[in-house]
Amino acid sequence: MSVAPHLANDRLTRDIVYPFANANFMARNPPLCIEGGEDVYVFDGRGKRYVDGQAGLWNVNVGHGRPEVKQAIVAQLDKLSFYSMFGNTTTAPSIELAELMCRLTANEEMKRVFFSSGGSEAVEAAIKLVRQFWRLSGHPGRTKFISLRLGYHGVTLGALSLNGRTPYREQYEPLLPGFFQIEPPYLYRNPFTSDPIELGRICAELLEREIVYQGPDSVAAFIAEPIQGAGGVIVPPPNFWPLVREICDRHGVLLISDEVVTGFGRSGSMLGCRAFGVKPDIMTFAKGINSGYVPLGATMINGRVAAAFESDDDNEFTPRAFMHGNTYSGHPLACAAAIANLGIVERENLPANAAAVGGYLLQRLNAIAPRHPNIGDIRGMGLMIGIELVANKATRRPFDLSERFGARIWERCVENGVLIRNLADTFIISPPLTLKREHADAIVDVFDAAISAVERE
Repeated sequence: MSVAPHLANDRLTRDIVYPFANANFMARNPPLCIEGGEDVYVFDGRGKRYVDGQAGLWNVNVGHGRPEVKQAIVAQLDKLSFYSMFGNTTTAPSIELAELMCRLTANEEMKRVFFSSGGSEAVEAAIKLVRQFWRLSGHPGRTKFISLRLGYHGVTLGALSLNGRTPYREQYEPLLPGFFQIEPPYLYRNPFTSDPIELGRICAELLEREIVYQGPDSVAAFIAEPIQGAGGVIVPPPNFWPLVREICDRHGVLLISDEVVTGFGRSGSMLGCRAFGVKPDIMTFAKGINSGYVPLGATMINGRVAAAFESDDDNEFTPRAFMHGNTYSGHPLACAAAIANLGIVERENLPANAAAVGGYLLQRLNAIAPRHPNIGDIRGMGLMIGIELVANKATRRPFDLSERFGARIWERCVENGVLIRNLADTFIISPPLTLKREHADAIVDVFDAAISAVERE
């Protein structure tokens, strides 16, 4: 695999602790140094071009190098690079972005925005908002959270406690008490049924059973991604989310939609929860909010939650003050980038493009699947697609990761100019939402050739 020619391998690995990576592995396998980007392409130090099939990390939704976003950042930089939202001050871009986000989520009845620095922080803020909401509402015993196994919600301690994947959790246990996980609606791998509607009903019933078991008066909220992302792109049956909303309402439990990945078009709908016709109480955003041009996260609350924080008391630090904040909350450069980014999403109708091109990409992948004995399942929605590889198609037995089956395919894809993410032999395709059919063809053709070569080996 090529690296930037002016960077020695030891320079790539000696000073950085890389996320989710073994230091010895990184020393033996220096990372690809990405030095440029344009629309759906990125470039290494030699000028070699790659189709960015992972949009950075789910997040470069409008594509790399968009002049509208760059110009917005520069224009704001010329006026004000930074000021905080503490101490009764704010900035114009944060006000404008909050108004825009409330407009974009009006269908879901969101009323207020809290800005943070990224997805993990947005989820952490949601946890605190929920806990404080119940205290202010006279129900301090409602402290427990329920989430899905295989769910991913971030890496701060609270967000990590919601996560449902063992490898992310085990090194940092014990995690926070009062966090519980239930079986996800994973059609390809579940112990219940092969019927999607029945699976949606069963998994919703599991949520209700867990709420009842824990005691409804102790459960604060249920949180889930509309489509599970890092867990392997698990698309729930269409009845799951509506049933979850009914169950939460029946037991007075708040519903949090983690839109960090699905927000602003990736699922083929402007919002992931909107695709399933559900209005949550709280929503978390990051990634697609400004396509990663400057780090930004956001947590939104509906009118019911917002009302609990309102008070006639003029004292700044009443019990109804949200006692949480980040230095970079509402960073003016990040907010300016988000305003320009969301303008592109709306003007170019990128959710519709994600639905159309994503549907074409799924069609092409499904066409090649019968030729490959190691493609177990292909699933997705919009431009978030998962390809699960198996050692045995009939039994669905996964590969031992030491065989590096997926890793060898990934290496061949990189060699041939396509970047797609490999997680435990499930490939995740999540390109910019500006993807066109010819780019989708390039991704499928390179992947097809790569898996064919490794299967022959």
